[in-house]
Amino acid sequence: MKTEIIKIDRERFEESELAKAAEYLKDGKLVAFPTETVYGLGANAFDTTAAARIYAAKGRPSDNPLIVHIADVNALGELAGEVPETAYRLAEALWPGPLTMILKKSEKVPKTTTGGLDTVAVRMPSDEIASALIRMSGVYVAAPSANLSGRPSTTKAEHVIEDLNGKIDMIVDGGATEIGLESTIVDLTGEVPLILRPGYITAEMLAEVLGEVRFDEALLTHSPSEPIVARAPGMKYRHYAPKAPLYIIEGKSEDVVRYINAAAVKNAAEGKITGILATEETSHLYKGGMVFCVGEREDGNTIASALFDTLRGFDETGANVIYSESLADNPLGTAIMNRLLKAAGYHIIHVNSKEEVI
Repeated sequence: MKTEIIKIDRERFEESELAKAAEYLKDGKLVAFPTETVYGLGANAFDTTAAARIYAAKGRPSDNPLIVHIADVNALGELAGEVPETAYRLAEALWPGPLTMILKKSEKVPKTTTGGLDTVAVRMPSDEIASALIRMSGVYVAAPSANLSGRPSTTKAEHVIEDLNGKIDMIVDGGATEIGLESTIVDLTGEVPLILRPGYITAEMLAEVLGEVRFDEALLTHSPSEPIVARAPGMKYRHYAPKAPLYIIEGKSEDVVRYINAAAVKNAAEGKITGILATEETSHLYKGGMVFCVGEREDGNTIASALFDTLRGFDETGANVIYSESLADNPLGTAIMNRLLKAAGYHIIHVNSKEEVI
């Protein structure tokens, strides 16, 4: 398959440039496009064949639900069997934006799109290209991240080309995404709203609108959630992983630096290339290996926007093993560590433990 690539200049954006992409979506074809979070791989959410093609192109397990992207709040009435008052309150306060709501699905939504579940995930992106494309297509757009399953999500069109060129019909290149982390997912089907995936919209922001909000128990553990039913994208399987094994090193900053430096020396003696993921505050302290600065620890936005690009960057270095500082202590730490833990397969080394360097 030949993948068409359309480049959009956001400074001179004309909706007519998206006409062909919109027709492709309407006709059941696959189109990757930018949102404010990451690039999405879109298809007609009501077309079971198109939804199945998403899973095939990504190599994605079919029980991993897709998020349905909309351009109008009124779509909730068609997609959901019942729309709680909490959904409209959240929509008024935080849509369009990086927030996905889990609702009980209507009969119109095929289970191919929902991963076999009786619930549907819905979000309204704020990115102007995404919004215009959905509106022009005249369909609701099922769109997981536009990457191969298990790989870091795509925040640039180059990433999409690397993973999906020749596997999908079109890529809309709108430049780098703004936020860099997938949307927050909140389940509104129970008595208390439940955060299933943390993101740019924090628990505090949700609580300002809804009052009580809880985290799903699976998010509070530092272990994989393989046995659970995947009620939302990203809950069950390993995600976001670079090609080399990744380990998160936790402890006092000086101990983390000492441990990683020692590991880099040991690896070099064995002919291995060490990748090091660090922050602006500490990157200069590492004396060996390939050091990638992911952003400022005090500014979670810089880390969020660069995380997936940085993880992909290690692949180009040929790194044999990657060590990362813990990134929990910043305003977006919950969301960032959720991604980093999955990228590492939950491999954590506490520097005061007796674990060997791997």
